[in-house]
Amino acid sequence: MAAPQQQPPAPQQGPISNDDVAEWTARFNDVLARPGEYVNSKSPESAQPWYNSFFGCFAPIETCLMSWCCPCVVFGRTHHRLRKSANLAGYEPINTSCLLFCASGCVALHWIPMAMQRADLRTKHNLQGSCLVDIATSCCCGCCHLAQNDKEAEYREQLLASQGIQQGYQAAGGMAYPGGHKQ
Repeated sequence: MAAPQQQPPAPQQGPISNDDVAEWTARFNDVLARPGEYVNSKSPESAQPWYNSFFGCFAPIETCLMSWCCPCVVFGRTHHRLRKSANLAGYEPINTSCLLFCASGCVALHWIPMAMQRADLRTKHNLQGSCLVDIATSCCCGCCHLAQNDKEAEYREQLLASQGIQQGYQAAGGMAYPGGHKQ
């Protein structure tokens, strides 16, 4: 009798990815577990300035209009660029992050995932800013915030890809002594 063949996993049906749901849940839980650490976070002194201006959100006009008319799509696109594929391989406009943005917007909490995404962008690419600035830009000028994040993610991710780098800035670890000796 032959052993039964294992079937490959069924393809994802619909716009919701279980992996994305688990990732967002873990990120929210982390923020809720250490709120003071996140709110008081700032970029290191070595942080780079943003390539795209905050008020340069009108160019290209397509990104500006998408940020105004369909902000959830721009939010999901930026998430895909940062977490999955810089060239948007496999991107679908209606995705888990897009739906998260819509759902949080229904209860006027859209600024939370927006600020978290901006913090991810700052951390990954060592950009200037702080959590309080992320929150302020999310609340006060969401369209400019989304457009700047999307353009910056596109620029930085393509820059990394052209340099053959798979991961962005990583903070230096603590000091270690050779041979494990403590002093």
